[in-house]
Amino acid sequence: MVYISYAAALPVLQREWHMSGTAAGSIASSFQLAYALSLVASSELADRVGARRVFLVSTAASMAGAALFAAFARDYWSGLLSYTLLALALGGTYTTGILLVAENVPVARRGRAMGFLLGGHSLGAALALALTGMAIPRGGYQLAFLLTSLGSVVGGLLAWAVLRDTPNLVAPRGAGERWTSAVLRNRPAMVVITGYTCHSWEVLGMWVWTPAFLAACFAAAGSGSTAAAGLGSYLSSLFHLTGTLASLTAGVLADRFGRTQVILAMATLSTVCSFWFGWLIGGPVWMVIAVGLIYGFAALGDSPIYSTAITEVVAPAYRGAALALRSLAGYGAGAVAPLVFGWVLDLSAGGRGAEGGWGWAFGTLALAGAMAVASAIVLHRLPEARSLRARSK
Repeated sequence: MVYISYAAALPVLQREWHMSGTAAGSIASSFQLAYALSLVASSELADRVGARRVFLVSTAASMAGAALFAAFARDYWSGLLSYTLLALALGGTYTTGILLVAENVPVARRGRAMGFLLGGHSLGAALALALTGMAIPRGGYQLAFLLTSLGSVVGGLLAWAVLRDTPNLVAPRGAGERWTSAVLRNRPAMVVITGYTCHSWEVLGMWVWTPAFLAACFAAAGSGSTAAAGLGSYLSSLFHLTGTLASLTAGVLADRFGRTQVILAMATLSTVCSFWFGWLIGGPVWMVIAVGLIYGFAALGDSPIYSTAITEVVAPAYRGAALALRSLAGYGAGAVAPLVFGWVLDLSAGGRGAEGGWGWAFGTLALAGAMAVASAIVLHRLPEARSLRARSK
């Protein structure tokens, strides 16, 4: 929940913190970069001391980081610092959660299980956006940050209760064997990581800027700025709900028909939406909503499949290392995407979010989506990736 709180409140924060599109994008980029570094460190550590242990320590740190962010983020610099510290704590809960699923769920049901895990991520984002839409008109972004930070507290307590009896597993590595040979020389793994990197650029850039875009659409339709911000958050929450449905649906389909086929279908559809979405500003609101719901579904649909695929093409002892590299590349791209989006928006629209500016800005996400499509085609044709094309049994 707290992960998406900055994006949810961005239309208000830009005004109250006096930020240009580039400055606003820099906070999101700093978060993504810190999150990527945290994912790398926690993933590699999980291979050595166990995913369960790292996951639980990170949830405790996330509770503290969320409280710090809610209490002290009041301008550009305090927001930048506290949001970045929050990212360092949250990063330890993501790939370790994926590893826990891989360790405890058989291959035949792993796509579905990963869909539930990442569907929960989207559901939390949807709840955060809905809460923000309710809170901003009543108590500003301060109340919104307070409410969304409570998600880390509840989630942390649930994690400790659920994982109490789950074993902490550490797979032994072969003598003299290095992760470079197990991951970097693994062609299917590297193609999955490439596709995920392009996917991350598209989806993380979309997550950060969609609430602001929707607010601009409502403002263009005649809503006041504060009301438009609230409506933008409410509507973005619906997009994340479709993402939850997509994660669950895609996971089941991937178990039934194969991983690469579902990745290709979702990546193609989301790329088309990225090319089209930004140009809809100024048009009928119902059309923005309709395309946005499809966009939210497609952009999130392949996330659990990438996570499932990487655990199936890499040996158990090196899953953490593979996820670390994937996270560094994916969230590194996700760190750059909001910044490039904001820069293009400023460049083409003078920082005012004019109609043409949004279209070109979303176009930067579409280019990454097209590269994800190309990676999916390569992965599908790799002889070493036959297991990803087949039905799980």
